[in-house]
Amino acid sequence: MNVYVYQASLLCEGCGDKIRAMASPASAASGESDHYPQGPYPEGGGEADCPWHCDACGVFLQNPLTSDGYAYTEQAVREARKAKRVNSVALTEWAAFYNIK
Repeated sequence: MNVYVYQASLLCEGCGDKIRAMASPASAASGESDHYPQGPYPEGGGEADCPWHCDACGVFLQNPLTSDGYAYTEQAVREARKAKRVNSVALTEWAAFYNIK
């Protein structure tokens, strides 16, 4: 999934596009992520130590994980299954995307 960086946050493409559409031309010309969403960047913003979500709407950004990130995510999935938290994001999104059995 493509993402934008805006005011120290990651935004999904939909949220980033909405903010870009409302911004002034001067903001767009600034080239600063504090004033205008920069991107889009591929792969959910890149490899990280945990799964990332849009800071505006919460959608899962489907970023790749480091080995530590994968271990963290596996543990979160195991704990959610053990606690029978069927609505946990670890079970509803992360397990399928990262192919965690």
